[in-house]
Amino acid sequence: MTIERVPVSGGSMAVEILHGTSEPILVVHGVSSQRRLWGWLHTEAPHLTLVAPDLRGRGDSVNISGPSSLAQHADDLRAVVDALGLDAVHVCGMSMGAFVAVEFAARHASRVKSLVLVDGGVPVGPPAGLTRENVAAVFMDRMARTQQRWNDTDDYVDHLVSTSLPLLDRTDPLLREYAEHDLLDGSVRLSSEAVVADATDVFFGDSRFRDITVPVRFLHAQWSIGADSAPMYSPRDIEALDVTSVESMVGLDHAGTIMTSTGARAVGAMIDTAVQGR
Repeated sequence: MTIERVPVSGGSMAVEILHGTSEPILVVHGVSSQRRLWGWLHTEAPHLTLVAPDLRGRGDSVNISGPSSLAQHADDLRAVVDALGLDAVHVCGMSMGAFVAVEFAARHASRVKSLVLVDGGVPVGPPAGLTRENVAAVFMDRMARTQQRWNDTDDYVDHLVSTSLPLLDRTDPLLREYAEHDLLDGSVRLSSEAVVADATDVFFGDSRFRDITVPVRFLHAQWSIGADSAPMYSPRDIEALDVTSVESMVGLDHAGTIMTSTGARAVGAMIDTAVQGR
């Protein structure tokens, strides 16, 4: 493991490189997440070399100043590949990170070889009741953890599992490592402003998905949050897709697509397929 600091507009971005034997794969986390999201993938596919930034407003990049948006994240990723001397990379994004990956491929097409999108990136309408005006209120459950002090990592893990991660194993050591990276002196390192701005961009911004010219591989969860919940993508959404390949992740919810061994293995296999050009 190597940690790099990459200069970007408003500060410097923390980038963790998890070394394997493959060419570098740029991996992009979700809206209220951070780079330790990829711990499960690294465990299940240790041969993959993962380049995992903390996006601005999260984790070790929480103090980067300036507005957050899909376009800004895409330009930050361009700075990352430039700083690491990478010509073009395969990119894997999960949830909001998949939308960032699409924006990156549209804005900086020559720097992207292919996209692996995990339960995100493909245009989707806003959930029922979500409007531009109430994004902050709807995402308040995710923001609540930033408003209190956590003296015990176990309590914080319990909070995550009881709210947004109900199907995860609270005794999983990778989940504990993930939670520990969120916290600094008992506070969650997550910018509420960045979350609201990015969520607004995902659901109400102009998608660049149809501008993509590289191969796109898409994995989607059976559920959203918890068993039997409505998925982010409906069967009609999936049927309408014209991409390189599509894989349904049966028995997994949104978080489980990457934060479980089953989900991480499926994502790793799809990245292998992308790298091999199959």
